[in-house]
Amino acid sequence: MEQNKIRNIAIIAHVDHGKTSLVNELLKQGGVFRNNQEVGDRVMDSNDLERERGITILAKNAAIYYKDYKINVIDTPGHADFGGEVERVLKMVDGVLLVVDAFEGTMPQTRFVLEKALSLNLKVIVVINKIDRPDARIPEVEDEVLELLFDLNASEEQLNSPVIYASARQGIASAKRDEKGTDMQPLFEKIVNHIPAPSGDVSKPLQMLVSNTEHNDFLGKMAVGKVENGSIEVGQMVSITNFFTPEKVVKIRVQQLFVFDGMKKIETQKAIAGDIVCVAGLGDIMIGDTVCDVEIPNALEFVKISDPSVEMTFMVNDSPFAGKEGKFVTSRHLRERLQREMIKDLSLKVEDTDTTDAFRVRGRGEMHLSILIENMRREGYEFQVSMPKVLFKEDEQGKKMEPIDRLVVDVPEDAVGTVMSKMGVRKGELLEMKPQGSRTRLEFLVPSRGLFGYKSEFLTDTRGEGIMSSVHYGYDYYKGEIERRICGALVAHETGECIGYGLANAQERGALFVKPGDKVYGGMIVGENPRGDDLVVNVCKRKQLTNMRSCSSDDALRLIPPKLMSLEKAIEFLNDDELLEVTPQSVRLRKTILDHDKRAQMRYRAKNSK
Repeated sequence: MEQNKIRNIAIIAHVDHGKTSLVNELLKQGGVFRNNQEVGDRVMDSNDLERERGITILAKNAAIYYKDYKINVIDTPGHADFGGEVERVLKMVDGVLLVVDAFEGTMPQTRFVLEKALSLNLKVIVVINKIDRPDARIPEVEDEVLELLFDLNASEEQLNSPVIYASARQGIASAKRDEKGTDMQPLFEKIVNHIPAPSGDVSKPLQMLVSNTEHNDFLGKMAVGKVENGSIEVGQMVSITNFFTPEKVVKIRVQQLFVFDGMKKIETQKAIAGDIVCVAGLGDIMIGDTVCDVEIPNALEFVKISDPSVEMTFMVNDSPFAGKEGKFVTSRHLRERLQREMIKDLSLKVEDTDTTDAFRVRGRGEMHLSILIENMRREGYEFQVSMPKVLFKEDEQGKKMEPIDRLVVDVPEDAVGTVMSKMGVRKGELLEMKPQGSRTRLEFLVPSRGLFGYKSEFLTDTRGEGIMSSVHYGYDYYKGEIERRICGALVAHETGECIGYGLANAQERGALFVKPGDKVYGGMIVGENPRGDDLVVNVCKRKQLTNMRSCSSDDALRLIPPKLMSLEKAIEFLNDDELLEVTPQSVRLRKTILDHDKRAQMRYRAKNSK
């Protein structure tokens, strides 16, 4: 493929604005599938968790052919917690499609990804998606995008970025607002005409920056990246180095070379500057390394990934049920798995603690870490995690600073007062309040720790109709104490099996998380106490056997269905004196100190010390 016929683009947007659906339609109309081939929704979301949750977690490559052009497309995650995936793939492209929902408009993640694209001086095509929505407000959304470009100090050329009006679901796009398209051809035309061809020089020595790695059962580790300069071919001797450690150079031979064709990788003998390739046989190559000419090892600088803002402690499971359900249970297993994840995910950091059985894991948010936990438990790991905590900093004068999130909520009018009241308790600062028909959009700056555990409460307050999203905004001075949880915990008294009689008595104290037949142990959390204090209950209590009868003794027990705790809900519920036990089969909440007397002594000492 000639260099001037290649286009490299990334599709960026806020979560749920239709990126993956748009890629789906581009693949269909780009001839990737046969005419009679059955194609599902979101074909790029190949990961099980992505399909279950309906979100993109990992950035993925595909190639589409339009006329005699090859368009390399990268589908990126839209959730703020996976922003590291977006940051590292932007080095591979020359332009971006900024997808914006025709009703929701610009959201926190829209600002984040657009800022990254503008800082790399990439060309932008604005795609206003979902124009078929009955509540679409296209002119206002156009103005919002222009206002955002002004806020981010875009260049004059970027301010004049072309706009395409599309409905990914219907597979149509148009260059004019009042004209309904028939297919995606206007978008294809805009890509090949507005996005420049790669600027690399084929005659220069080889330089290829590794932006991703993949694992193949037969070929081992494979490096994915764009050939910046020169050319690469099978059998060629290359040198591998890094911008930050230029003195370390490894010489190795290219074993196999692949380019993307549709959603597949096809083997090729040679690739030139501008193409995105996948290279096998480069040993233990890392993201951020540069594959160079063997004689001139000139490394390229990798994009700086934003620092993590949340941490959790991962530790070996030491509960009474430890080792019964997991395949990998030791600290060695835990360390190796976390180190492997850190190599793949550049926005994740893992540090040792004072003990060999625990590791401090830092990420971009609760969801970022919960996805890691879910993947590990599905792989057979058994471990415990602590409550998520934000990472504080200090300024030059030693004053404490904390991470702040930019929160945008879209709620019905009658829920505005409740949401503003809850944000006040969480030290939120109202930036903007904008009515949109029967709904209101509110924008806050709120401490990141103030949002821990708020999502389920927000859905309750808005009767499931509210939309909330946040992105890291920066650091500001410590805002003061924020109460994380207003309810207490119902704690199991002893080890055993839950009995209906014991549960019937316990459910009078609060909502339960367990049902008859569940195994529990002393110190395990079996429910929540709305009164705020922790309360020990005996859910294993059996009915006394007696030959005495009374008018009420034979009444049928009426058990309220338990509140099922998913992994995310359990993480939200955690308090600082509690742990979450995670196994392939179970998610159990427990007190860090299982012994009831010791916990009571600790509470007594803490109360007196105040």
